Amino acid sequence: MGNRLSRIYTRTGDDGTTGLGDGARVRKDHIRVEAYGTVDELNSYTGLCRDLLSDQHSHSILREIQDRLFTIGSSLACDPQKEPKMKIPDLKEEDIVLLEKEMDRMNEILAPMKSFILPGGHPTVSHLHVARCICRRAERCCVRLELEKEEIESIVIKYLNRLSDYLFILARHTAHLLQVNEIPWKPRL
Repeated sequence: MGNRLSRIYTRTGDDGTTGLGDGARVRKDHIRVEAYGTVDELNSYTGLCRDLLSDQHSHSILREIQDRLFTIGSSLACDPQKEPKMKIPDLKEEDIVLLEKEMDRMNEILAPMKSFILPGGHPTVSHLHVARCICRRAERCCVRLELEKEEIESIVIKYLNRLSDYLFILARHTAHLLQVNEIPWKPRL
């Protein structure tokens, strides 16, 4: 029969509940589960984007971002009213500053935007835009957590907001490096 600890399935969620990091059980449709599940989706999609990038500097920054997303997901997976079973690393203001510095660095070589741009032009650029959209959804989930009086550190929302901006600039920067023309949105009037 194999070691029970090595199995991925536990059957404890068959009733529609899941365990938080502190051992509390909540329904799988709880806003906290939605929030950390969306951050996990963003982390996975960020890994895909990282695999597609040829720019080694951006590749390493996305690796750092994945680490921060794991930190955010871990904090969201715990009821803040209870002590988690394991020590969770903190998100820091320097993590936001890194994103801002990276956006400033990339913006130095980008042409100013004269219109909205449509996602696309190259699969890597498109994937970065999808990651941006997932990031905005994660941010909305976290804002809902806050609105529903579920504790969440304000730095999480701030980080996700800045990360979405970063992913947008990274998509533009990647298009520039790939020598792909951005697609301006020309509204039908």
